[in-house]
Amino acid sequence: MTAFSPANTHFDLSLPGWAVTALNDLPEHMPTLEERMAAVIDFSRRNFMNETGGPFAAGVFERDSGKLLVIGVNRVVPSSCSSAHAEIMALSLAQRLLGTFDLGGPGLPAHQLVVNWRPCAMCYGAVLWSGVRSLVIAGEGPELEEITGFDEGPIHPEWRGELGRRGIEVVSDVLRDEALDAYREIAAAGQLSEDL
Repeated sequence: MTAFSPANTHFDLSLPGWAVTALNDLPEHMPTLEERMAAVIDFSRRNFMNETGGPFAAGVFERDSGKLLVIGVNRVVPSSCSSAHAEIMALSLAQRLLGTFDLGGPGLPAHQLVVNWRPCAMCYGAVLWSGVRSLVIAGEGPELEEITGFDEGPIHPEWRGELGRRGIEVVSDVLRDEALDAYREIAAAGQLSEDL
């Protein structure tokens, strides 16, 4: 039987060092959706090329001002944690920064999650409970899975409508071609894992 101790009853998830440095180099505000998505796509590329996780990134911003809170990247393989997707990383870090589990709580500005493709089944649930008021995606559809071979899980056909009913706007196709180009570049580099 495993002996339990503080050392094996907690876990930490963190961004890789390059991402911390890159966050500090970004402007404090990114007024346009294209600027926000360009930064997210850049982080997705860097994450894969630096071998610090899969080719996914997600940013949390103040929706109206464009103030950057954080950009998270996929950390599944390096962290041995199947839930360490980019959206989970970004939302969790933003919540920690603000000291709240609810990014839509009283007195807070509307927050936006920007992702380099439609969230997978798990991250879709995280969006629902996070408190964000806006989800911006580079695209949706089978292209990501066709290019990379990843299984994004079963997404209900009415996923967009359900977000709308909960007060979360969805904006799609922001820098779609650029996101797909990044996936193609990464797939051509090889060694993609289905576990990411």
